[in-house]
Amino acid sequence: MSEALFSNLKCRECGRLYPKEAIHVCEYDFGPLEADYDYAKIKGRVSRKLIEGRPGSMWRYREFLPIDGEPTVGLQVGFTPLVKADRLAQALGVREVFVKNDTVNYPTLSFKDRVVSVALSRARELGFKIVACASTGNLANSVAANAASAGLKSYVLIPADLEQTKVLNSLVYGTNVVGIHGPYDQVNRLCSEIAGKYGWGFVNVNLRPYYAEGSKTMGYEIMEQLGWEIPTHTVVCMASGSLLTKIHKAYGEWIKTGLVEKKPFVIHGAQATGCNPISEAMKAGRDIIRPVPRPKTIAKSLAIGTPADGYYAVKVMQQTGGSAEDASDEEIVEGIRLLAETEGIFAETAGGVTVACAKKLIASGKIPAGDRVVLCITGHGLKTAEAVQESLPEPRCIHPSLREFDALVAGDGVGAGA
Repeated sequence: MSEALFSNLKCRECGRLYPKEAIHVCEYDFGPLEADYDYAKIKGRVSRKLIEGRPGSMWRYREFLPIDGEPTVGLQVGFTPLVKADRLAQALGVREVFVKNDTVNYPTLSFKDRVVSVALSRARELGFKIVACASTGNLANSVAANAASAGLKSYVLIPADLEQTKVLNSLVYGTNVVGIHGPYDQVNRLCSEIAGKYGWGFVNVNLRPYYAEGSKTMGYEIMEQLGWEIPTHTVVCMASGSLLTKIHKAYGEWIKTGLVEKKPFVIHGAQATGCNPISEAMKAGRDIIRPVPRPKTIAKSLAIGTPADGYYAVKVMQQTGGSAEDASDEEIVEGIRLLAETEGIFAETAGGVTVACAKKLIASGKIPAGDRVVLCITGHGLKTAEAVQESLPEPRCIHPSLREFDALVAGDGVGAGA
């Protein structure tokens, strides 16, 4: 880009403007900072035709992302499929379901590749040589992989009891993995202290205003893939609540810049019952989030007891007329299996949360049966395979004998030529 359209950092509370540096908190009211843009200039130069003519990655929307130059990390990230899920729609009892399938995002099979590609591209512009993160798993994988591809040294700090598959998926990239004995909130507090002392680029601490904006690209892709239209209902899983707020921001930005027509839309949030501070507040009619000190859920990627964007997620749901739901461990597993068995998409536990909560929202009428709904599926099931292992049958084994196979399929009620 010849001219940066990303103008400032701006406090989400008081609106004060800040320079585009590695800072994330307002010094006056301690409100979070987020990226702000010159939308008038964007409107004057960005069109549907311009976007459609670009390569199929999230960077086709680069004017809406907080970097000054061209992206340097994660050039292949994004533009994942939006799957028309007719069999799932029938099972859920709703007219039309689309699945935004980030289980196949590049390179680490989760939506976190979106946020990391933005954060590390900006980290390079700011001159950082070491990058790091606090993570419940997927972010650690993505920081490790993308830092390796960019030649950056990295540290990832995780709860020590994280799923071993996710630990392995960080270690393989040669990063420095540090397990912390305690829940995610304690990991995050330690990272804030480390960022202050060592001056590293923590993607979700001092680089958070840049990192969080990457989530908007999921919203842009949904609109473009629906034929430049905002879906009536969007269901988003919530950990910190950031993804939900940024999809909302994406819809608003495209209305503001004329890329889509203004229309009513509703955003719903989904959490695990064992860590549901945002959905609990929403159901109680509060915008004050009560922390969950000891999360207990198989959806460990969502187990953030003190969600940084919880207040803002509640505000988005209230503003759009949305609702929040949560799902038990059993319902999460059922959601994973339902998505897999109807659409051939294997989601991690967070995806099971989204499907299970969408089922409840539809059954209660909060998503009317005649409407269209988009489900945001954020990571691949191979990352949390142990969560469903006990619910699945053992494979049936036979000798290499046609007679034994005949007997097996006969027991299934299937005959030759069926």
